[in-house]
Formats: sequence, structure tokens, C-alpha cells
Amino acid sequence: MTLRFAVFSLLAATSISSFAQDGSQATYDTADGKLTVRSSQPGPQSAGPAPAFSSLDGSGKGFVTADEAAAYPLLANDFIHADSNRDGKVSKAEYARWSNAR
Repeated sequence: MTLRFAVFSLLAATSISSFAQDGSQATYDTADGKLTVRSSQPGPQSAGPAPAFSSLDGSGKGFVTADEAAAYPLLANDFIHADSNRDGKVSKAEYARWSNAR
């Protein structure tokens, strides 16, 4: 059994209900008949409002480090963009610009 056939067999055995109804779809002719593959991206997650700068600035030094940014996953993900002067920390002004732009 080839790897390709094994993958097609696994996909064919998977319940169609496990695929998103609004996703993209492709149909292939295989030796065992037609194979329809459906896929989609998950919808965006709601992050809610950005937390107050002071709640992220655990050290109270007036900036957020990359470690402190981990408390807010969106900031952790965008840390390099929020840190506009690339000094390794996000100031209150940088945080305000970043949170208003998102």
C-alpha cells in the first residue's frame, strides 16, 4: 500500500461531518471511486479589548518585556511590531499605538 493511497483511504474514511460546511472542496477520482476533500481555516478568535498597560507592566518600570507580553497572547504575537524602536521592550506610547492599530 503506497503512502498516497493510505492518506486517501484515511481521508475517505473520515466522517464528512467533521469538516466545515463552508470550506473549500476538491473532488478526485481514485481507484476506489470519487474522493471529496473539504478544508477550511478556523474563524478568527475574539480577543476582546486590550488590557490596561499597567496590568501588563508587572515590573512597574514603564515598559512591557517580551516575558510580560506573554500574559496577552495578541501582544506576544505582535511584540516585534509593537516594539517600534526595537529596544526589546514596549513602552506605554508604543502599546497605545499598537492597541489602537489592531
